[in-house]
Amino acid sequence: MRKFELVLLIHAHQPVGNFDDVLERAYATSYLPFLEVLARHPLVRMGLHYSGPLLEWIERAHPEYFDRLRALVRNGQVEMVGGGFYEPILVSIPPEDRREQITRLADYIEKHFGTRPRGAWIAERVWEPQIASTLARAGVAYTLVDDNHFLGSGFELEQLYGHYVCEDLGHAVRVLPGLKSLRYLIPFRSVPETMEFLRGAAAAHPGGFATMGDDLEKFGVWPGTHEHCFRDGWLEHFFSTLEQGADWLALTTPGDAVVAHPPLGRAEFPTASYTEMMEWSLPTPARDRYHLLTGEFSSRPEALPFLRGGTWKGFFTKYAESNLLHKKMLHVSKKLQHLGESRRRDKAFLQAREEAATQLLRGQCNDAYWHGVFGGLYSPHLRTAVWGSLAHAEAIADGLTHRKQQYAEVERLDFDADGRDEIYVTSDRYAALIDPDDGGTLSALDFRPPNVTLINSLARRPESYHAKLRNLPASQGHGVQSIHDQVRTKEEGLERWLHYDRWPRNSFRLLLFGRDKNYQDSGAVQLEEDAALAAGRYQVTAFTPERVALASEESADWRAKRR
Repeated sequence: MRKFELVLLIHAHQPVGNFDDVLERAYATSYLPFLEVLARHPLVRMGLHYSGPLLEWIERAHPEYFDRLRALVRNGQVEMVGGGFYEPILVSIPPEDRREQITRLADYIEKHFGTRPRGAWIAERVWEPQIASTLARAGVAYTLVDDNHFLGSGFELEQLYGHYVCEDLGHAVRVLPGLKSLRYLIPFRSVPETMEFLRGAAAAHPGGFATMGDDLEKFGVWPGTHEHCFRDGWLEHFFSTLEQGADWLALTTPGDAVVAHPPLGRAEFPTASYTEMMEWSLPTPARDRYHLLTGEFSSRPEALPFLRGGTWKGFFTKYAESNLLHKKMLHVSKKLQHLGESRRRDKAFLQAREEAATQLLRGQCNDAYWHGVFGGLYSPHLRTAVWGSLAHAEAIADGLTHRKQQYAEVERLDFDADGRDEIYVTSDRYAALIDPDDGGTLSALDFRPPNVTLINSLARRPESYHAKLRNLPASQGHGVQSIHDQVRTKEEGLERWLHYDRWPRNSFRLLLFGRDKNYQDSGAVQLEEDAALAAGRYQVTAFTPERVALASEESADWRAKRR
C-alpha cells in the first residue's frame, strides 16, 4: 500500500525597501539555519518558495546560500516554487503584469537553479476566480490555498487530503489545500502532537497526503521561534522524527504529489484569503463586530468557515493612502502598456522601457498596500520604496513619450476612482495630484530628478487593537505562540498617543481656527478648524500646465462663529 505523504511548501519573503539589517537578521536567525538543518536530513523533501526581492538580496549579500540551495535541488530534497517576482497580490494588478511577474521569477529560478518551477505561490493566498486562468496561461501547473478556501466553498475537512482542479474559462490549475491544523502545530506544539495528527490522518486517508503551506520566517524570525526551533532543537527533532516514520510516512514535494496522485475532483472558490486577512481588511467598526461574532461561534467550528470577513481589495476602501498608491500603480502600468505598442526599437528606447517595467513591477510588491499583523502600510520606508519605484517608472515613461528634455502637461481625471475628478500635472521635474474636492489639497507630489515622493504620511485612524493597547501592559506572557495569537507592545503608555486625524494628511490643507487654540490642541486634534475650508469643495479657476488655481468662499459656518 502507498505510504501516506506529507507535503511541505515553505515560503520566504522580504518586501521591497526593507532594511538590510532586518534581512541580515532574518538570514542569520531563520533562512540559513533552516537550510543547514534540512541538509542533515536527506529523507525530508519539500517545496521552497523565495520571493524575488529576497532572492536578489541573497544573491548580492550571501551568494554562498545559492550553492547550498542548488545542492538540495540537485539531490531532490528541494523543489523550487515560483510565483510573482516582486510578490504582488495578483488580483490587484493588470493581467499583463501578472504574467510578467510570474515569468520573471520562473526565468530567474531556471537561470540560477537549473529547473523551471512547476508551481506558484500566491501572495497572501489571495484568490479570485480568474486566478486559475492567470496561472494556467503563465505555465503554472499547481498552487496552494488554505483549507479555509475549500471549507468556505462547502468542502468537508475530511476531503482535503489530496488536491483538486480549479478552472476558469477552460484554463485549469491544480490546487493543494494547506491545512490550518498543521500550520498551528508546526512549530508551535510538540513534535509528538504533530506526529499524532499525521498518524491519525494516515489511518483515515490511506494513500493520501496532507499539505502545509506557511512562512519560513515562523522558523526563527517570529518572536521566540529562533530559540525554540534551533537552540532548543525543535526543528532537528521534527525532521529526525519524520525520518524515523519512514515505514508509514513519506515526505514529498508538492510538484511530485500532484503528478503522483490523481485529483480528487473539481473545486470552485469565492474571493478569499486566510481567515485573519479577511478580518483585517474590514473597516474597524465592522472588524470589531466580526471578531465578536466569531467568538460567539467559536464552539461551532463547522460553522466558522461560513462567517467570512471582507476581501483583500477592501484595504483600498479602508485606507485612502493604499487606494491612492494602487491607482498610481495602475496609472503607470497603463502608460507602459502604451509604450509597448510603440514601433520604436532603438537600443536606448528598449533599455529605458525595460528599466521602467522593472520599476513598475517593484512598485507592485504587496506589503505597502495593506495592514494586519503583517503588511507594511504603516511602515514609511516600505511605502517610500514602492512610491519611488512607481515615480521612477512613470518618469521614464513620460520622458519616452515626450522625447523633449523639458515638457509639461495637465489633465483632469478621476485618478483615485472615488467618483470625483482630480487634476494631474506632470513635467520633466515633478508630478502633482491636486484634489479640488478635498480642500484643494495636494495628495501626491513626486520630485522626479531623484525619483522620490514628497507626500507620504498616513492619517491616524482607529484600529481594532487600540482597545487592547489601552488595557494591555507592555510585558507579555512567556512561551512560543503563533504570531496571530500574540499582542505585543514596545513600551508602556502608548495609549496616550492615540489621537486621530480629521482629514487625510495631504499638503496645503487650510486650517482656520480660533485664537484661543494652542499647540496642545493641535496635538490632541482639537483645533475645531473650519470644515468647509479644510476639506470642502474648491472651484477650479485656472487649469493649464503652467498654472492651476483654486478658490473657495469663506464658509457660512465660520462667519457665524466670528460674530
